Amino acid sequence: MDAVRLIVTSRRALAASGGGPEILVEVWQAQALAQAIGSRLAVAGPPELRGEALGLTELAGRGCGVLDTPRLGPGELRAAQLTELGDARQALMYLGGLLGEVGIALVGLACAAADEGTYWQCMEAIDAADESRDRVLEMLRRLADREQAVLEREAG
Repeated sequence: MDAVRLIVTSRRALAASGGGPEILVEVWQAQALAQAIGSRLAVAGPPELRGEALGLTELAGRGCGVLDTPRLGPGELRAAQLTELGDARQALMYLGGLLGEVGIALVGLACAAADEGTYWQCMEAIDAADESRDRVLEMLRRLADREQAVLEREAG
């Protein structure tokens, strides 16, 4: 499945998640998907994105690592369903939106946390989602710079 479809699926699942445990599973899924997209971009993406993509892979991996690994059935890990990136810009724009929504969901969960452990887990996951989103935004900026340079060369 292509990256944008998986991201849209993750956004819907996050929005539909009810309580804290469901939200944390969807946050984990989103970070795992960000990690997979970062890996793909690092290996096969535009050359100017590869360093940032590798950083995204590491940060998203940290985002998964601060959360308990959910028990998912066969075929439920969305990141494993990633078969193609499609348009890098579009995938990154959608991924940035998903990571922003992850941060908002985590803030709400942290505010309602009944125990200190959940609160701090949310805080660490918020940091990871924020830093992952920063990497995505930097990659989008680099793509825009590349397109601008191409336009300038063509103009003249």
